[in-house]
Amino acid sequence: MASVPHYFLLVLVFLDSHVAQPSCLPGCACSEESFGRTLKCVSISLGEIPRNLSEEFKQVRIEHSPVFELPRGFFINMHTLEYLWLNFDNVTVIHPGALEHLSELKELRLEGNKLRSVPWTAFRATPLLRILDLKHNRIDALPELALQFLVNLTYLDLSSNRLTVVSKNVFLNWPAYQKHRQSGHEAEILSSMVLALHDNPWLCDCRLRGLVQFIKSISLPVILVNPHLMCRGPLFKAGQLFHETELSVCTKPQISTPSANVSVQVGQNVTLRCLAQASPSPTIAWTYPLSTWREFDVLTSFTAEDATLSELVIPAAHLVDRGNYTCMASNSIGMSTVVISLRVQPAQALLAPRSVFSPSESSAYVDLRVVKQTVHGILLEWFVAADTPETWFTLYIASDEAFRKKVVHVGPGINTYTVDDLLPGTKYEICLSLGGQPPRQGRCVVFVTGRDDGGLEGRERLLHTTVILCAVLLAVPVGAYAWAAQAPCSCRGWGQRWCLHRRKAPRCPQAVPEHRDDPYRDHTAVCEDGLGPGGAEPEGDEQRAGEGDDHRGGLAWTSSP
Repeated sequence: MASVPHYFLLVLVFLDSHVAQPSCLPGCACSEESFGRTLKCVSISLGEIPRNLSEEFKQVRIEHSPVFELPRGFFINMHTLEYLWLNFDNVTVIHPGALEHLSELKELRLEGNKLRSVPWTAFRATPLLRILDLKHNRIDALPELALQFLVNLTYLDLSSNRLTVVSKNVFLNWPAYQKHRQSGHEAEILSSMVLALHDNPWLCDCRLRGLVQFIKSISLPVILVNPHLMCRGPLFKAGQLFHETELSVCTKPQISTPSANVSVQVGQNVTLRCLAQASPSPTIAWTYPLSTWREFDVLTSFTAEDATLSELVIPAAHLVDRGNYTCMASNSIGMSTVVISLRVQPAQALLAPRSVFSPSESSAYVDLRVVKQTVHGILLEWFVAADTPETWFTLYIASDEAFRKKVVHVGPGINTYTVDDLLPGTKYEICLSLGGQPPRQGRCVVFVTGRDDGGLEGRERLLHTTVILCAVLLAVPVGAYAWAAQAPCSCRGWGQRWCLHRRKAPRCPQAVPEHRDDPYRDHTAVCEDGLGPGGAEPEGDEQRAGEGDDHRGGLAWTSSP
């Protein structure tokens, strides 16, 4: 009978031991290793690490599973965890308190995630951490005190990230390295310090000078996994090894120009130049009075390792282009500027006797553009530089669906006008002139509204610019696209050749292509309907814009000849 109680005692002990074993997560595997119990989850859908993991786990491996984030408090019950592997889990964010309660953690591996930065102060909670693997992430910066709380760290892998410039102080502040320097004896270091920095896009300019010197001076017990660190940029250093390159100290830009005073005649091309010498290479920008309206090409080239040449190209200089042009060079050390004075002299030739334009009209600069779209229209804006500032303006609005042109007279001081109620599938041409003069070539915008069958969502997909024969494809409401004529381009001759005949545009003849295989034969030409330099000044009854047009904040009236 004594054996019966003994038998029940064994059963109770057996059941108690099984109840004490923590259950595994669905889809994961649990095992007993020499160092303790292990949880391994590979390629499962977690979304986040479960909060109810057992505190008896010594190692947790969750790999190739979408985790995305390590928030605060996830490891609150895992005080004994020593090995945490979260490789290839798409981890993007680590909360500064995510590692709290992991005081026994010795190894943290986060390979192949999407980390752009690491909260280095979080390692204050892991004083025993020896191995930190961060390779194949997107880390692009390291603060100088990044390693200050990793007092026992002996292995750091930052390879295959996006590091370009790192201070040598990051590693001089490494507690294990400081111990070695203070002791002065390699024998007192119990283990080597392994560092991996290869396969980063290192930018070898003056800012990396300290790190390059540190790498050159590395000796035991510090070991580089790959000692052949290579420069990715700038151009003069690309492909060089750290051990081969010599970097200069950083300097503020020193800027100069071949000529501080430039004079040209109207219509001539002119190029303004400035040369900046600095390390690191400076960023060069130009400022001038009409930079908002007059955008010029800027060419940048490197004449030497620390010398950058910037050229501002002004084609066909106008009187409005005269003034001071400032070339500004800046880098992380400082900024320098140089001012170039441009003088544009008027042409000496006299006006032709038959010219229909007054001297003020021919010398004025006019820029007309579409600046905004509305649900059923567009907003026009113009800039005019003329000898007489108190100038009236005239807008000529024509379409291929209207028999008569609409004329809008705008008072001085106004530079915007809204064109509403645009029709779908219609070509419009809007020209601007000074006073009552006929519109001149290059002062017009020409656009074609698309068919109204795509809705607003369909129109959004066509917000792009593409040059097509004398025209720019723009997005305009009431359809899908619009052609806006470029100022220096003349479309009259091309329109007469290619424009298709329309019933309500009798001045636009049938197109007869010279080549049947021309790729543009199916396009409707942007035709001028008597609005060119030869067009007559409009006549007809005028009415105030307030009665027929809604023009905000300006004095304007319209007429339809």
